[in-house]
Amino acid sequence: MNRELRIGTRGSVLAVAQAERVAAALTRRHADLTLVLVKITTSGDTLVHVPLSRVGGKGLFIKEIEEALLEGAVDVAVHSMKDVPTDIAPGLTIAAILERDDPSDALISRRDMKLDALPTGARVGTSSLRRQAQLLRYRPDLLVVPLRGNLDTRLRKLRTEGLDAVVVAAAGMVRLGRQGEITEILPVEVSLPAVAQGALGVEIRVEDGRTRDLVDPLNHQPTAVTVAAERAFLGRVGGGCQVPIAAFARLNGGELHLMALVSHPDGTGMVRGERRGPSDRAEAIGIALADELIRQGADRIVQELSERALEPPAAP
Repeated sequence: MNRELRIGTRGSVLAVAQAERVAAALTRRHADLTLVLVKITTSGDTLVHVPLSRVGGKGLFIKEIEEALLEGAVDVAVHSMKDVPTDIAPGLTIAAILERDDPSDALISRRDMKLDALPTGARVGTSSLRRQAQLLRYRPDLLVVPLRGNLDTRLRKLRTEGLDAVVVAAAGMVRLGRQGEITEILPVEVSLPAVAQGALGVEIRVEDGRTRDLVDPLNHQPTAVTVAAERAFLGRVGGGCQVPIAAFARLNGGELHLMALVSHPDGTGMVRGERRGPSDRAEAIGIALADELIRQGADRIVQELSERALEPPAAP
């Protein structure tokens, strides 16, 4: 049997670190396996000067990797699950979700100031409308600055673009070994995480039974359950990167607790809620909470922002 396995990944330092984590987990279980990392440039990596809300973020960071997977150029793809659309491409499936890292958002500030201590008018950079909406909801006196690029680039821009702070995913900082730079982990009451933030997914071809057998032991069922609830919520609400949407689920024994919100980018009109139920009904809980927020007006926010994203940019 061919014991080589080709792992498709984006080429950023963080993406490679994530793929190497999957490779190490596979090596621990299959010592005779030869693992090859295949770096693939995605649309999201090249369109770094355009806001995600303008280019349409759905699948932007995985499209080319999925194409390589379907064509047989790679055997597995490693994704941050927050980048994976709720509708998986035909012929592909998420075969394993690794144990989740810290799903929180993290503040890194230039003068080691926590969020509450930042002065009025402080410039805070983020690549996410979700983070922007919640920051402005909590601190409307801040100036939130759009920030694109991989994690290394965003951290560098903290010092090169006159920012007072940036907000990024804590999991990325940990995976790069830079957790010591974190000024503050933001509580979920201030910044509810993105759907599936902190979770890595392993995608394969549906018919590839050999690869499925290899990666199946990597699946962490508690993480898979919570991610399923969050993704069910997102699938029901709809919307892409132009809509600030957050959802985060926790398990307490056999009970699942899901929190979620939908907002305008400036933090106004925010609707949020939470729901609890048995963990074996994770997807049903996600759908039920989505329906609850839709009754509060989430669908109108999604429709308005989706239509706005289709409008041509204003002339300079």
